[in-house]
Amino acid sequence: MEHKQVENVQLYINGEFLNATSGEQFENKNPFTNQVTNLVAKGDKNDIEKAVVAADEAFRNGSWGSMKLKERMKYIEKIADLIEEEAEEIAYLESLDSGLPISQTRKMAARGAENFRFYSRMVQARMHGDTYQVDDEFMNYTVYQPLGAVGLITPWNAPFMLLTWKVAPALATGNTVILKPAELSPLSANVLATIIHKAELPKGVFNVVHGFGETAGEALVKHDKVKAISFTGETTTGKRILKNSADSLKKTSMELGGKSPLIVFDDANIEEALDAAVWGIFSFNGERCTANSRVFLHKNVKEKFVSALKERVQNIQIGDPMNNSTELGPLIDQGHFQKVTSYIELAKEEGCEVIQGTVPDDLEAGNFVPPTLLLNAKNDMKVCQEEIFGPVMAVIEFETEAEVIEMANDVDYGLAGYVWTNDIKRGHRVAQAIDSGMLWVNSQNVRDLRIPFGGMKASGIGREGGHFAIFEFYTEPKAIHVAIGDHHIPQFGKKKN
Repeated sequence: MEHKQVENVQLYINGEFLNATSGEQFENKNPFTNQVTNLVAKGDKNDIEKAVVAADEAFRNGSWGSMKLKERMKYIEKIADLIEEEAEEIAYLESLDSGLPISQTRKMAARGAENFRFYSRMVQARMHGDTYQVDDEFMNYTVYQPLGAVGLITPWNAPFMLLTWKVAPALATGNTVILKPAELSPLSANVLATIIHKAELPKGVFNVVHGFGETAGEALVKHDKVKAISFTGETTTGKRILKNSADSLKKTSMELGGKSPLIVFDDANIEEALDAAVWGIFSFNGERCTANSRVFLHKNVKEKFVSALKERVQNIQIGDPMNNSTELGPLIDQGHFQKVTSYIELAKEEGCEVIQGTVPDDLEAGNFVPPTLLLNAKNDMKVCQEEIFGPVMAVIEFETEAEVIEMANDVDYGLAGYVWTNDIKRGHRVAQAIDSGMLWVNSQNVRDLRIPFGGMKASGIGREGGHFAIFEFYTEPKAIHVAIGDHHIPQFGKKKN
């Protein structure tokens, strides 16, 4: 299909597309060519103020927060329909913007529509409280009420899928939204603004302020009218957001970094474990928080598994993200490219044998890091402790179950984990022993939107997904106590006859 020309991107505030108050713009570059794709309005504190005022007004005095549930869900379903209509364009822009292979961004666009449909179903089915009767004297019940204006700060690694994952439950539960997308991937957030504008949501319900974290993002986090911040990104930024949100005591949800283990025992289905390990680190260009960046191999299968890994990294299709056959595209920008390559150099210094695929000569303009294996790695190496966030797999040998559990847990992070074994008792036992928010046994990373997504330790605070988003984050529970009969009330200060 013929794609639309990529226009410059504006802010979306109170139902209007606007330039930044300052008039400033920043360049948005294509990771495949490092050429400028377009210019983006550079929002700052003044634009955040406009957006927050609009969202707060829309919540307090507009129709959104008090709208009947079925009416609000009509808007949510309309957004899903419009996303489906624009799915191919979204996939194209996402690939252009992020360097992700278009075969993967097509799935992400479809997931974006399903995120809205899922939360429409979930809110209608589950948005109810509990009722408790106390003898014949009281009826106690709970209701869940939206928070108000909420701030959503989203990452660049799967922009559309992840921003819809936040926007959908926030809107479905009756909140109003200020979205601050990652400055490195603004295009799909702009598409969502266009879709929501077309769906005719009331003005101020959804707002987008493009800009940088230290200006627009910080202003959003610090604003006292913003009732909550949901953030997905790196751990150091998450810590800063937590500190900046403390003065206004706003709710926070942090989905942060990972250094997830994939453990292969010697009784595992080796071919399936191999497929999962390769896909889990080299899909999304390796830029995924749940990537199995540490692969632990039992000594009895290590030689066979490593031999197969070496063959796989040579055969992974590196190329133009717009090519349907491409499996690995360029990293998001030159800064991140330099970070990832510096870790590969560090791995050599730390004693790893580095095995890499080959980037074709005609791709030298892009930010390409070939699929990389760090062999002979030790768990205490920096390259095994710090998040690299690229197509780099560290391979570590183990001998006993106790040893591998200790190594898997001996890291700051605790987001995901993967266990491969045909001993079902051991599968459960090891999964329960690993300090991670999510574990998969004999499976790659597959998502069920009903279950909680999030991590332990430096991987975050709180959970997204399912009723965890609805009840634990985007709404406040309110307990209401009603006397339904006469009951004893202490009579302080009453004169005795």
